[in-house]
Amino acid sequence: MRLQILVASIVAVGISASAAAAPADEPIQVIKPAANINLGLVDLGKKLYFDPRLSKSGFISCNSCHNLSMGGTDNIPTSIGDKWQQGPINSPTVLNSSLNLAQFWDGRAADLKEQAGGPIANPGEMGFSHTLAVQVLETIPGYVREFRQVFGKDKIDIDQVTLAIAEFEKTLVTPNSRFDQWLLGKTDALSENELAGYTLFKESGCVACHNGEAVGGNSFQKMGIVEPYKTKATAGGRADVTGKDADRFNFKVPTLRNVELTYPYFHDGAANTLAEAVDIMGRLQLGKKFTDAENAKIVAFLKTLTGDQPSFALPILPPSSDTTPRPQPFSK
Repeated sequence: MRLQILVASIVAVGISASAAAAPADEPIQVIKPAANINLGLVDLGKKLYFDPRLSKSGFISCNSCHNLSMGGTDNIPTSIGDKWQQGPINSPTVLNSSLNLAQFWDGRAADLKEQAGGPIANPGEMGFSHTLAVQVLETIPGYVREFRQVFGKDKIDIDQVTLAIAEFEKTLVTPNSRFDQWLLGKTDALSENELAGYTLFKESGCVACHNGEAVGGNSFQKMGIVEPYKTKATAGGRADVTGKDADRFNFKVPTLRNVELTYPYFHDGAANTLAEAVDIMGRLQLGKKFTDAENAKIVAFLKTLTGDQPSFALPILPPSSDTTPRPQPFSK
């Protein structure tokens, strides 16, 4: 019921699938909620998203690295995984991730369903296996009942788990930003300074990569076009997937929706502030050195992209049974 209210509220603000399109010459488009959502599947996926029992330690859930109270990220340079391992890459936001052309910085997962299974079985993240995760769920009577209700089957499998998580993640869109309101004709939604920042954003060439509904997420680009990007991170970007040297340091362009919430920035989390990120992107990608005043205007525009955050009652997870395997806590 709460999710139905959430969906209804999204439609009520006027950002629906039938909303008026943004002007044809605007490279950024109004964001729209996902269509054809299965509410039963979403409710199950929401529980799984918050359930740390899908990890070996019983401590890490999807929400650990993609915290919905923190812009769908964890606000640290690179995430902490099983046995306190420091990950090699920054956690991208889960908000509006359904709009990405692929998932992960290197695009190794084609969609949200494929992405959802990755961290569970990654020894550096949740440290479990798909088989063990399913075995845990099968010992929890509440989950057994809910999976049967949703899928009509007595047996739980990993495809059901990842499909449910993906369906929940599809609902994590953030409409009704002040910029969306401006696109829809509310002329006073942005200040003169913010509009000047948007003009700079367009005229400087930022929109070549950051465009569409998600203001990014729809292409892979090399990090360091005009100047090389210096980093201690080991991630090779798209080359880690394709094996092609030409794809080295090519990363999925991140969405700029809610970007004021998703610090630190870049695949290595090296930029702590939006001002720093704008300066680096200007120099390395565009060959442009923004003045302090120009930088501040662009940052002001970027903050208008913060939309309505997901709002719902936290799920009450079904209790473990006496036969549920207990977590394997780790020590540093």
